[in-house]
Amino acid sequence: MANKSMHAPNRQSPGSARGLLGLGAAGLALLAGCASPLESKRDQDLRRSVRESATRELAEAQENSEPVKLFRENRIEQLRIKPEVLQQLDTIGGPKSYGNTTLPTGRNLYGRPVRTARVTMERAIQSAVQRNLNVEFARLGPAINQQQVIAAEAAFDWVFFTNAQYQSTDQPRTSTVFSSVTTDQREVADATAGFRKPLIAGGQISLQSQFTNTANKTSNLNTIPNPAREANFVIQLDQPLLRNFGSDVALAQVRLSRNAELDQISELKGTLLTNVNNTEEAYWSLVQAESDLRILQRLLERGEEVLKLLRDRAEFDAKPANLSNAAATVESRRADVIRAQRVLRDRSERLKVLINDPEFPVGSELLLLGSDLPTEQPMEFSLVDCVNAALASRPEVQRAILSIDNTSIRQTVADNARLPRLDLRALTRFSGLGRGIADPYEQIEEARFVDYQIGVSFEQPIGNRAAEASYRQRRLERMQATIAYSNTVQGIVNDLKTALYDVVTNYTLIEQTKAARIAAAEDLRTLLIEQEVLTGLTPEQLNLRLQRQELLARSEQQETEAMLNYNTALARLYTSMGTGLERNRIRFGAPPVKLESRTSELFPDYPLEPRRKAIEDIRRE
Repeated sequence: MANKSMHAPNRQSPGSARGLLGLGAAGLALLAGCASPLESKRDQDLRRSVRESATRELAEAQENSEPVKLFRENRIEQLRIKPEVLQQLDTIGGPKSYGNTTLPTGRNLYGRPVRTARVTMERAIQSAVQRNLNVEFARLGPAINQQQVIAAEAAFDWVFFTNAQYQSTDQPRTSTVFSSVTTDQREVADATAGFRKPLIAGGQISLQSQFTNTANKTSNLNTIPNPAREANFVIQLDQPLLRNFGSDVALAQVRLSRNAELDQISELKGTLLTNVNNTEEAYWSLVQAESDLRILQRLLERGEEVLKLLRDRAEFDAKPANLSNAAATVESRRADVIRAQRVLRDRSERLKVLINDPEFPVGSELLLLGSDLPTEQPMEFSLVDCVNAALASRPEVQRAILSIDNTSIRQTVADNARLPRLDLRALTRFSGLGRGIADPYEQIEEARFVDYQIGVSFEQPIGNRAAEASYRQRRLERMQATIAYSNTVQGIVNDLKTALYDVVTNYTLIEQTKAARIAAAEDLRTLLIEQEVLTGLTPEQLNLRLQRQELLARSEQQETEAMLNYNTALARLYTSMGTGLERNRIRFGAPPVKLESRTSELFPDYPLEPRRKAIEDIRRE
């Protein structure tokens, strides 16, 4: 299969996870990342349940880790048929007996003969990976979430701000016997500019400069200087000391956004795995439909031969009941051929939709046919290795881990929100005043007038019920995520075992159905010999021939179905292990799951074998 690389942004996260490839390892790294020596017993139980969810499923498999090779009994030898007869039977029925026979495809929607084109499995999968619309849609998910990460990180960028205003005042005012000032006439122009930046500690620092020009026009009121030009430069720090303090709270949204990006990457991998598996299944389903059509067409032709023989004997010994029974059988077989043509068309259209190949558009009346033959080669597997591969590579595992990590981040924020609000404000102001524009700035540069301000504010809701309820909610959500994680582990192991059982069963059925087909072919062959040499072509014998033909055709279909089901089961097995892309030589690069919650060394690494890299590092697009 041609290489097809799937790229995603490589986002570096501040947290790190010491995880092996196994699910238990990743889960332990996650929960250990949120741990602290002061955590409650409930948190310890949660971490223990995550660890045990993997060890419980792997316990028996680790005790029986020796690889198992598929084996099946040679049922053909049990039939005791001579080798030369076996060769003859392969010409009566079975995959080798059809050769280059014409496929009765019928007519298209334009009333013309159907055009056909053969496609390989390699091309079908390559086109599905590159062009399938569901994949194209999912491929945009990580890019969208990458922009959300950038937006979350941008909350800590420097912000430039400015404002300006002009005010003209002409107001009456009271006067005293010692003053003749009766109005207040002034013109004030004010401009402020500065920079501010949120801090990862939860606070904010701002730097700003203000310039004010005041022109006094009040009669009988002399001010010095006039106009007065005042400037100041302020450095201000606002920092929460309890609630909203620390990077765990300030960076929570950034970490959640990074996890969302990783989640989208895992979802994209899951979409690719599903699409590749669906393409393989659709391909083998198409091959089976073609085989069924050939088998049913031959069955029809053999039935027509019998009907012709009966009609030729109508004047001798063929009764009307014999003729009507044979005619009904032939017409029923003809209907089966028409149905098989429709099934072949449906499966061709389904494959077209999955691969979305521009050479085979869905709107065309071109009929796709498979060109690859199914394999019968046995495979060797170890249940523990298959489970480890699934726990390391399945995207559902990565998403479950990220879900737990998200709930841990939100729980940390909710825990912090239970604290009282105690905020600090520290401010330093450099001021200057003069007649000229440069005069106040010279005084600021000399630091002649400096103000200092420091203050704290305190706030605590009575009862603090809202924050406590929110914290309990986040703890329960974390428990839900842990249960969902364990359920994911259990579901993956069940999927894997089901796929393995399908592989084993269908591999065994290949030999069994082949033996049944050979036995049915031998049954038909001996009947033909008996009719030719001993009993002759009586109506009863011809009716028996119709029955033997039906049995042979059904056995041929079952043999083909077993072979194709075996190949489909192999595809499902690799999909259930999460390695369906590697099997088809499709490189999916993605950053490993790096948990955003804090790490600790409360738990050791959880040893799972084989120790290999589950997700390759990816180059930045």
